[in-house]
Amino acid sequence: MKQGLLIAGLLLLTGCAGKEYSEVIAHPAPAGLTGYWQSVGPQSELISPEALASLVVMPDGTTLDCRQWQRVIAVSGKLSLKSDGESWQNTTEKEDIYSLVPRDNQLKYAGMTLQRVSQLTSECTQALQNLQVAIEQQPLP
Repeated sequence: MKQGLLIAGLLLLTGCAGKEYSEVIAHPAPAGLTGYWQSVGPQSELISPEALASLVVMPDGTTLDCRQWQRVIAVSGKLSLKSDGESWQNTTEKEDIYSLVPRDNQLKYAGMTLQRVSQLTSECTQALQNLQVAIEQQPLP
């Protein structure tokens, strides 16, 4: 009996492991999530108190996770609904999965608190432009 429950639990967990990035379909973002988000003050998830994290959520559900300190690391992603049909998550091309929890004008993301901003840093703006060019150059299926 215990073995059966253990096997069932393992199979359930395996099914929840997620899809490969290429299999994830971006879900259109709700208006409350679209836009630019940036870290608020020092964040324990970032390497330095001076480091910044930005998240871009586009209306079509594509995202850009941009983190900068001594260099810029920008990773594209796709927004999707969790299995509960109410919560959102971002799956990055590195296959990291982060929950998005909006509260007022803030967003809990990847263990950080982000706030809505009107524009990105120049470094993340460049990374976003590079992503948009790459998307335009992708062949149609």
